[in-house]
Amino acid sequence: QVQLVESGGGLVQAGDSLRLSCAASGHTFSDLAFNWYRQTPGKAREFLAAITRSGDSTLYADSVKGRFTISRDNAKNTVYLQMNDLKAEETAIYYCNAAGTWGQGTRVTVSS
Repeated sequence: QVQLVESGGGLVQAGDSLRLSCAASGHTFSDLAFNWYRQTPGKAREFLAAITRSGDSTLYADSVKGRFTISRDNAKNTVYLQMNDLKAEETAIYYCNAAGTWGQGTRVTVSS
């Protein structure tokens, strides 16, 4: 069974950058496609970005296109989400998803 552990969240100021990591185990990493989502209290989980198993194709929500970049390192069994020019309204818990499994999330707080 896939296990996902997110890290890299924290407190930043508006306009700053942050890189989140998602370490995967329990499954052949290169067989997995990954997604990043975020969620704020009272709202549904919002899709942010996806990457294919090979990493040669990515997809982004319009809200983050041009500012966020999803990538993967198959040698490290890790997926990343580089987030630039963060906005206060992007304060949320960020989740990694693969094969129907969710990590525990990592909290990102953006102060204005």
